[in-house]
Amino acid sequence: MADVIGGARGPAGEVVPPGREVSSATAEARAALGAARAARTGELDRELARLLGAEADVALVAVGSHGREELTPGGDLDLVLLHRGRPDISALADRVWYPIWDSGQRLDHSVRTPDEGRAVAREDMKAALGLISARHVAGDPALTRELREAVLTDWRADARRRLPELREMSRSRWSRYGELAFLLEPDLKESRGGLRDVHAMQAVAAAWVAPAPTARVREAYDLLLDVRHALHEHTGRGGDRLVLQEQDAVAGVLGLLDAHALLRAVAEAARTVTYAADHAWRTVSRFCSPPGRPVRRPLADGVVEQHGEVVLALGADPGKDPVLVLRAAAAAAQAGLPLAIATVEKLAKEAAPLPVPWPPPARDALVTLLGAGPAAIGVWEALDQAGLIVRLLPDWERVRNRPQRNPVHTFTVDRHLVETAARAAAHTRDVARPDLLLVGALLHDIGKGWPGDHSRTGAVMARDLGQRLGFDAADVRALEAIVRHHLLLPETATRRDLDDPVTIETVAEAIGDPVVLETLAALAVADGQATGPAAWGAWKARLVAELARRVAAVLAGAPPPVAPDPTPEQLALARHGGGAVRVTGSRITMVAPDRSGLLWQAAGVLALHRLAVRGARTVSWAAVPHGPDADGGRAHRQDGDGGGAHRQDGDGGRTAHRPDGDGRRTAHGQDGESGRPHQADTAVLEFIAVPEYGSGPDPAALEADLRRVLAGRLDVAARLERRARSYKPRKGVPVPPPRVTLLDDASSTATVMEVRAHDRPGLLWRIGHALGSCGVQVRGARVETLGAEAVDVFYIVDEDGRPLADLALRETIRRSVLDVVR
Repeated sequence: MADVIGGARGPAGEVVPPGREVSSATAEARAALGAARAARTGELDRELARLLGAEADVALVAVGSHGREELTPGGDLDLVLLHRGRPDISALADRVWYPIWDSGQRLDHSVRTPDEGRAVAREDMKAALGLISARHVAGDPALTRELREAVLTDWRADARRRLPELREMSRSRWSRYGELAFLLEPDLKESRGGLRDVHAMQAVAAAWVAPAPTARVREAYDLLLDVRHALHEHTGRGGDRLVLQEQDAVAGVLGLLDAHALLRAVAEAARTVTYAADHAWRTVSRFCSPPGRPVRRPLADGVVEQHGEVVLALGADPGKDPVLVLRAAAAAAQAGLPLAIATVEKLAKEAAPLPVPWPPPARDALVTLLGAGPAAIGVWEALDQAGLIVRLLPDWERVRNRPQRNPVHTFTVDRHLVETAARAAAHTRDVARPDLLLVGALLHDIGKGWPGDHSRTGAVMARDLGQRLGFDAADVRALEAIVRHHLLLPETATRRDLDDPVTIETVAEAIGDPVVLETLAALAVADGQATGPAAWGAWKARLVAELARRVAAVLAGAPPPVAPDPTPEQLALARHGGGAVRVTGSRITMVAPDRSGLLWQAAGVLALHRLAVRGARTVSWAAVPHGPDADGGRAHRQDGDGGGAHRQDGDGGRTAHRPDGDGRRTAHGQDGESGRPHQADTAVLEFIAVPEYGSGPDPAALEADLRRVLAGRLDVAARLERRARSYKPRKGVPVPPPRVTLLDDASSTATVMEVRAHDRPGLLWRIGHALGSCGVQVRGARVETLGAEAVDVFYIVDEDGRPLADLALRETIRRSVLDVVR
C-alpha cells in the first residue's frame, strides 16, 4: 500500500513555531481528534465488509479521505467496487450503496473492472490521484493490488505529460482560492498551502520524480487536518472554509487560546507546505525540461548557480564566513533564482553567527536582498523556514506568522513587512537613501509584536536593530524616525486640511529632515500597496504626494552638508605630484596630474579586473606654485558646488568628489586670466573595491594596469568591449527602469545630473565614457552604491565651463547616459 498521510494511526503531529510550545490541552485535543478518525475508519471498514459479504472476484476499494484513513465528520465516502466481469455486479453494488445512502452518509461511487479503472485513470486526473492512494477495504485484495500497480505503472511511465497537467490544475486552484497562510477566511483544503497541495506532492513522489513529503510537512498536514476536523465537528457541516465567526470556537475545540493563536498555527503550517510544494514543482520542471548542458556559474563570492538553483561553491565554509548566509540570499534574489533546499539546510546547520554590530558587507547584502523586489520574497521565505531570519533578527519572532484579523490587511505581519520592502524596491529611484527606505520598510511594523502603539514601540526596536545592523548614529536616528512616523503622511493627508498652514508646519516639525521625508513618502506608497487594495488608491496617493511636496517646501531651507577636511595622508599624497598607485587589500589609491576622464579610466580598470566598486572618493588639489608666491608647499583645495558633496566611508557607498573650479583654461594650456603656463592640479582617487566573486585579482597586475592608464598606454574601452562580447550575462530579475534627471536649481555654476540605476560592473566607467563622448566636463560628483542601487550625482559643464543651456545637448546627454545604464 502507498504511504498515507494523516493522524488516524496515532496522535496528530505537532507543529511548534520557534520559541513556542504546544500546550498539553492542545496536544490532548488533537490526539483525541486523531483517535476519532482512526475509530471511524475502523467502524466504516467493518460495516462495508459486512455489506459486501464473502463474494468472489470483487473488491471494495476506498479512495479520497477514507482511503487515506482521515475521514472527518463532514467528509464524503469515496468507494470503487472492482470486479472481474461479474454479470450480477449491479445487484451487488445496490446491496452496498443503498444502506450507505439510507444512513445519510454522502457517497461518491463507481463500479469498474481493473482494466476500466486503469483506462479512466489514464485520462482523468481526479481518478488517477484517487487510485494512486487507493486502500483495500474488503473482498479480493488481488484485485485492488492489480489496479493500484497498473495505475502506478502508467503514472510513472507518463509522468512527463501528467505532472505538468497536475501543476496547472494546482495553479488554477491557487488562483481561485488564494494563499492559505495569509487569508482571513481560508479554505483549508483548496487554498495554496492546504491539504490538496500535500496530496499533489504525494502524487509527484509516486511518480519517482521527487522525494515524499518530509516529516515536517506531514506534521503541518496533520495540523491542518485537525483544524478541518474541528471545524466539521463544531459546525456539523462539511465545508472547509474557516470563516471568521467560527474561528474562536474551532480554536476551543483544539485547546488553543483564541482565534489569533489558531490563525498563527495555521499560517505556520501552510507556509511549511507551500515552501515544500514550491520545491517539488521546481523538481518537476527540471524533470520535464529537455536535457541540456549543466549550468554552473558564479554569482557571488562562495555562491554559484547550478541547475536553476543557487548553491554554495566548492570550498565555501559557512562556519568561517558569517556573511555567507546573506550574501547567498542576495545573489539568489538578484538573479531571480531560488536557494536550493540543501544549501539552506547547510547554512542553517553550519553558519557562524554574525558579529554585533554587523560588518558592513552583511548590511550591504541585506539591502541588496531587499532591493531585488518581489524576487526577494521567496528567498526570504527559504531563510525563514530554516529558522535563519530569527537568528539574524531575533525580534522577528514576535511578528512571525502573526495574523492581522482585519479585512484591510492581506498578509500576516511578517509577510506584510517583506511585501512592503519588495514594493519599496520599485521606489528606490525616488529617494536619496535607498538603503534606509528598504530597511525602514522591513521594520516599519515590527512593533506589532508588542503591546501599545506599534509606531512608538517599533521606533525603539528600529533603533536597537539599526545599531545591530551596524548603521552609524545618524542613520539609526533616521531609521527610528522612519518607523515612528511611517503613518504620519497617509494619516495626515486623509484626516487633516492640507490648506491649513498649521498642518504642514506640524508635519515638518515632526519629520525635520528632507531625507526622512522623501523616505516616508515612498514608504507610504509601498506600505499601502502591500496592505491591500482597500488601503491604497489614486485619491490617497495624490493626497500623500501633495502633503509631501508642501512639507518639502518648508524644509527646503536646511543647510547643505559640509565637505570633510582632508586627512594628513591625503595631503601627503597630494604633495606627491606625480603618477603613483597603491593597492592595499580592497583599497586602491591613485595620485596623478588631474585630467579629463581620469576617474572613469580608473573605474574601467577595476571593472576589467572584475572588481565591484563599493566605496570611492576623489579629491583634486590646486598645483602648488614655486618661487616668491609659494606658501610653503601646502596643497590648495578647490571648493564649490560640486566639492560640497559629503563623503560616505567606503563601507556604506561610493562617493566620488572632484573640484568645483571654474574650468577656464586656454587652448595652449595657460591660465585663462594671467596667460602664465598652467601647472596641472593633482588628483587623488581612492576606491574600495571587492571581487565580483572568488578571490581578488593579483595586486601587482592591477597596479600595473592602473599605471598603464596613467601613462596613456592602456585602451580601457577596447578591453571592456572585448570582454563584453565574450560574455553573455544571465538575465536577472526585473528592476525599475533607470532615471536620468538634469537639474538647474541645485547649483549656480553647473548643471546637476542625477542618475538612478541598478548597479552593475563597470557602471561608473560607462557613465563617464558617455559624458565624455558628449563633450562635457565633470566638475564634481557624488557617487553612491546602496545595496544594488546606484545613486550618482554629477556636476557637469560645457566646454566653456558653464552650466548646460543648449536644450539639444541636454537631451543628447540624457539619452546617452540612459543608453549605457539600461
